Formats: sequence, C-alpha cells, structure tokens
Amino acid sequence: MKAVHGHSEDETRLLNITIDNVTQDSRKVKKRSCFLCIKGSKFDGHLLVQEAIEKGAVLIIASQPVASTVPVIQVNNTQRALAQLAVCFYKDPSKDLNLVGVTGTNGKTTITHMVAEIFNDAAVDTGIIGTMYNKIGSEKLPTINTTPDALTIQSLLAKMVKKNMTACVMEVSSHALVQGRVWGVDFNTTVFTNLSRDHLEFHHTFEEYFQAKSLLFAQMGNSYHQTDKEKYAIINADDPYGQRLVQLTAATVFTYGCKGAGDIQACGIKVSNTGTSFDLSIEKKKYPVRMKMIGDFNVYNFLAAFGVGFVQGIPPQKIIHSLEQLPGVKGRFQLVPNTGEVTVIVDYAHTPDGLLNVLSTIQKFAQKKIYCVVGCGGDRDPSKRPIMAEVAIKNSTHPVFTSDNPRTEDPIKIIDEMIKAVPNDLYEVIVERKTAIWETLRKAQSGDVVLIAGKGHEDYQIIGTEKHHFDDVEVVADFYRTNAEK
Repeated sequence: MKAVHGHSEDETRLLNITIDNVTQDSRKVKKRSCFLCIKGSKFDGHLLVQEAIEKGAVLIIASQPVASTVPVIQVNNTQRALAQLAVCFYKDPSKDLNLVGVTGTNGKTTITHMVAEIFNDAAVDTGIIGTMYNKIGSEKLPTINTTPDALTIQSLLAKMVKKNMTACVMEVSSHALVQGRVWGVDFNTTVFTNLSRDHLEFHHTFEEYFQAKSLLFAQMGNSYHQTDKEKYAIINADDPYGQRLVQLTAATVFTYGCKGAGDIQACGIKVSNTGTSFDLSIEKKKYPVRMKMIGDFNVYNFLAAFGVGFVQGIPPQKIIHSLEQLPGVKGRFQLVPNTGEVTVIVDYAHTPDGLLNVLSTIQKFAQKKIYCVVGCGGDRDPSKRPIMAEVAIKNSTHPVFTSDNPRTEDPIKIIDEMIKAVPNDLYEVIVERKTAIWETLRKAQSGDVVLIAGKGHEDYQIIGTEKHHFDDVEVVADFYRTNAEK
C-alpha cells in the first residue's frame, strides 16, 4: 500500500513510502508499518510514537502534534482514519461478501449460528464473527470482544474472501457501533433482536443505548466504495424499540413477532424440556415447526434467522429444515447430561431480561423445584444487580447468589448490592462459584431443575485482572463424576 495523501511539505516523502502493515497496537509494529495513535481509556498511542518508530514504523497517523522522525499525518479522528485505512489496506473485502449484522441485547450469538447453518446448508460458505469465536471455514479463532476493532474486522473479512467464503454473519455490539469499529463494513442485511437493560456503565442512559444500536440500521450502505447490494433490515416487531428502528433505516424492512404483528409470525407455541413447536406464518402461508431448541426466546431467534434466509431467496421449507436440526449453541440454554435425573441448564443470561426469559421458559415445563445459581459481573452496570436478584427470587424456588466475573470488585460487595432490597430468608449466598454449583446440585432431587446462569460458553473467570480457567459445564460434570466414584 502506497501512502499518497499528506501535508504538502511531506508529499514527496509520502509518495515514496511503502506500507506493509497497518496497526494501532505498538506491540504489532514491524518494518514498513503505519502506526495509528488511538487514545483509549487505558492507553494513549500518542505516547508510543517513539517506540513504534524504533520497531520500524515509517508513517504515523495522529490526532495531535507528536515528535517524530518519520512523516506524520494529523487527522481529527484516528478511529475513523483506522477504519478507512483498514478498508483500503485489505481491499474492501465486505464488497465481496454477503454480510449479515446482528445487534440487540439478547440472542446475537444464537442467531448468527442459526444464519450460518441456513447459509451453509444452502451451499453458501459462511464465516462468523462473534462472542464465542471468529470462524473461517473449519478454523475457529479466539476473540476478545463481541465485535473486534476495525482493523481486525477487515483482516478477518479479507481472510474469508481469500478462503473463497461468500458470506459472513457478525455480532455487532453497541460498544462497537459507538466506537466506529464497523465503519466501512457494507452489510447486506441487519437484524435487531430486542433491547433490555445492559451496558449502562458505558452508555449511561437507556436512550443512549438505543441510539447506539440504531446506528447499525442508520448506517446501512456506509461502504467507502459504491456497491449495488440490496439492503434488508429484519426487526423484532414485538419490541417497542424495534418499532422505532423501522423509521430509522432506508432498507427494505421485514418484521417478525409472536404477538400477532409482523411479516413473519409464530403462533401456537408449545414448550417442553425436549424442544419447542409452533406454526410459522409468512405471506399468508403456514408452516409447522418442531425445533430442538427450547423456549419462547428461541422462537424469536428462529424467526429472525428465518427472515435473513427468506430475504436471500432460500425456500421457507429449506430454512425450517436447517433450523429444526440445530441442537443449540454452547452456553445458550444448554442441557447438561447427568446421572442425577436433574435437568441442569447452563445459560449466558447476564441481564435481567435474559434471566427472566430463561426462568419463564423453565417454569413452563418444571414439575418440581427450580434452583437458580446466578451472580453479576464486576466493573459493569451496578444498577442491574438488585434487579437480577429480584428476577431470580420471583421466578425460581431456590435462588443461590454467587460470583460471576468479579474483575476488580469485591465479590461480596457485588452480592450485597444484589440482595440489599430483598428479605434474607428468600435466598442463599455462596460466594465461591464452584462451591455454589456443587452445593446446589447436592440438594437437587430427581425432577428438579438447576439453572446456572451468567457465564454460558465462557471457560474462564476473571478475578482482579487475571483470567482463571472455569467452565460451568465442566464443574457440573466434575460433580457427578466425583459423586459416582464415592
């Protein structure tokens, strides 16, 4: 990549620079790198210019004056410059992909996997960018954020194009939208799942949170190069914020719902501990559905994924067949086999609405006691903590409050904030998470349901700033294996 734009006095030098690497991470600078100075919450790239030059940076992009022995281009916003340079450096890969973006508080991971299943069954090789991992063909790559930074996104999309993939499904977080991580990504189809309380430590108000989510729909067609892709928005008609989004996008809108509204509807929903059945209606036709996934919230996920497949021209029966075969997604209402004749469920529910959805589903088939092991993450929105406790107390027979990812907070303080407004005879507190799970499983009898909520697919617990291996499913398996050996 040749640098071709700069201040007039540097123009000659810039025209002769060859860039082989673009990065905002000083640790990844190598020879012939362009280094972008990003000012974040913890680090300021402007303070690392000298280190970048010593490692081989030949061009600096900054938003304030910096001392440098190599050319510097000063811009107003280095985040935006990063997105623009990333698109250019990786040759705008999203223009060559059928790109689906999914946003909302709950359901993003499940829907992306559902859409990938639909596409792959229709012989459309599909990559995934999301919370659990990034997937290119059969290769799974670790991920740090739900939605990576702009440079990583473009790099992943370029790898998908190189591997002859023709589609990608991406989880798009509200943080990513505010921070411009998907600037320059040309989405064909966007999906809105729902909006409930989460991330208010970042967005401050619920309205700000909604405005962040709405950017995905308002910015459709924001590629830095002209494309002729058709644009579709698949929106939950049962969510009041979904109704607002319909007015904020110029894309063709398809709505879905379970309450009599929407272009795609589900009715006659029946939930059991083995699956969910309902009738799907679209364009005055009805299709019976029997899926392995459990719960009303998974019906909404099904409808959203169906909508994506439908606007791509895949026949309804083919979409339904693909989704009926899907057993579920790790850590999302995951049934854990055991020898105790107890229904053990591990779920990622970490918001009041998510926890309520899961517990409401369990109530539909539970015949005896419902145990709920749950905590709240540290360094995250503290205002949801008492609400989480209230949901657990009102919707389960035996709430057990424990640690989630305490991070730099005291786990006892977090639990105290959860229980401050509820009578102390309605719950149990066991701070150490493994002990909480084991003690709950020890009490559970045949026919009871045990929900272990909050971490889902995560195989770690963050204590302080360190990650320690911890997997709820493994902890359950260890309990039954240990007790079988006694």
